Order: sequence, then C-alpha cells, then structure tokens
Amino acid sequence: MTGGGAPEPGERLEGGNSNAPVRFGDRVHRVAGPWSRTVHAYLRHLRAKGVDLVPEPFGFDAEGREVLSFLPGSVPAYPLPDVVWTDAFLVQAAHALRRLHDASIGFDRTGAVWQQPVRASGEVVSINDFAPHNLVLDGDRIIGVIDLDQASPGPRVRDLAHLAYRLVPLTAPSNRDGRPIPIEARGRRLRLLADAYGDMAPAAILVAVEPLLDDIADHADRAGRPDHAALYRTDAALLPEVAPRLLGAAG
Repeated sequence: MTGGGAPEPGERLEGGNSNAPVRFGDRVHRVAGPWSRTVHAYLRHLRAKGVDLVPEPFGFDAEGREVLSFLPGSVPAYPLPDVVWTDAFLVQAAHALRRLHDASIGFDRTGAVWQQPVRASGEVVSINDFAPHNLVLDGDRIIGVIDLDQASPGPRVRDLAHLAYRLVPLTAPSNRDGRPIPIEARGRRLRLLADAYGDMAPAAILVAVEPLLDDIADHADRAGRPDHAALYRTDAALLPEVAPRLLGAAG
C-alpha cells in the first residue's frame, strides 16, 4: 500500500514488504492476514472521525487480498530527502500522529485480531511503525499515512519514540538512515516533537526508545535480518551515553 508516481494498472508497487501491493486504477490489492478485517474496521473508524489521512478499505478480492484506496503522492525513501529533516515536517508528523491517536479512542475492539501484541495501557491504537517511509507527501505536506497493518492497542509514547528515533534522529553515526545533526540540535528537535504532539515530556519519549529498539531488533532477528537487528542494537546502545545531553538541550 504505497503512494508515489502513477504506475500502470496492475503494476506491482514498491514497498509493502511481504504484502506484495499491486495497483489497479485507484485501488491497491495486498496480501491479507488474520488481522486485516480488524485493521479495516479501524480504518473505517478513523475515517468516520474525519481522519482522511488513511486509506479507505474496500474489503477483499476474489483471491482473498485486501483492497484499499490508492493514496497518490510520494513516499520518502532512505536516505531521507532534505524536506523530511525540516522543523515544519517534524511538527506536521507530530500533529498527524496526534490526530490518529485521538481518533482511535472509542474504537470497538470486541473480537479484534492484531498482528502486534496489545501493550500495556492500550490507551490508543498505536501505529507501531509511524515513520517517514509510511507517510505520503505532496511536496512538503503530509497527505497520507499508509501500511497501518501493524497497528494494535498500546501507549501513545511508543509511536512518539519511533518517530523521535527516525526524525530527531536518535541513530548512531554509523546508521546512514539518520543524519549527523549535533546533539544540541537533536535535543531541540526532541522538545519540538513533544510540544507539537502535546501532553508529553521529552524525557518520557526518550525513555521509551531503547525498549522499542530492542523489540524491533528481536523482530528483525525472527525475520532473518540479523544485519538490521545489529543496526538497531547499535543505535540502542548509544542512548544511555547521549541521553543526558539530549535532555539538557531539550530544556
């Protein structure tokens, strides 16, 4: 379920990992899972709440693939383009995440099946992969959020930790998915993210990053991607060293 360009109908779209997304006109067909019906209900709930950032679900095709609306636009690829590193983009992303979280309150979870575990508090439906590679852009504007099939009930701070990891960024110098931004500037961006989202302290976000990266690394190991797992663990190991300086700069 990716945006970008204008591929011919029936053409395989890039991204989507194991979901094999194929576009037919204004709709995308993807491999479904046991959680897909729950995710479709969640998407319908969000859209009914006025959140038009997410695809519209159209059930399943004759082959059992899920069918969703195609969101036209561009999806940032790594290394991330300059527009993703602006303060304006960081604020937009925080606002979009807050909209998704707030709109998820009241979603009927009766009989729900989730791909990811239900985590402590379950105060909102967490996206669990809210990152630039799942945002659809029109120039410098965020106009869509895609690949929500990993969503599950969880705490707000988990998604904020993921967004901070990608966009503050909280990556080690060896990780080329990040950018060599000085610690003081990263602290300022962490504060900017927290303030733009609202009701969340920079320290709370930072504390949630290391366990998040441990989870992602474990998932990468199970998926047979030890190189990715090692990258996430390297990033996690850096955090205790830089956290005091980050928080000092965050104010």
